[in-house]
Amino acid sequence: MIRRMGMPPQKNRTYRLRPGAYAILPLKSRFLMTAQVTPEIDVQLPGGGIDPGESPMHALHREVMEEIGWRIAAPRRLGAFRRFVFMPEYDLWAEKLCTVYVARPVREIAPPTEPDHVTLVLSASECIENLGNDGDRLMFQRYLALLT
Repeated sequence: MIRRMGMPPQKNRTYRLRPGAYAILPLKSRFLMTAQVTPEIDVQLPGGGIDPGESPMHALHREVMEEIGWRIAAPRRLGAFRRFVFMPEYDLWAEKLCTVYVARPVREIAPPTEPDHVTLVLSASECIENLGNDGDRLMFQRYLALLT
């Protein structure tokens, strides 16, 4: 069973399954993150939805490039969680199935192309303090626990 994070689903809502791939990207002693800056600042693990017919690995590489402009290598699965949320950019109630990987940042290629996203480089404590959802924070803390 995959752990639910955040609010339980509302009984009167229909949710569409939206699988996604996300990355923890250690860069020396810091971490690459993305912030969606509108409608308010939301710090997130880079990544996003897996398009129909797309593999999780392809989606992970594409989404990281779109959101922070970096190429990555050697992704390995850390875990997964689910969230029931409204996605205003798609006008969609979604059951987000979020699979989180740890990958090695290789090189910055370009600025983010995803609208309203900026790249952040944060310390571990800044990540824990600022990540905008409990699932991202849980996976990040799980990663840090593996290091000790």
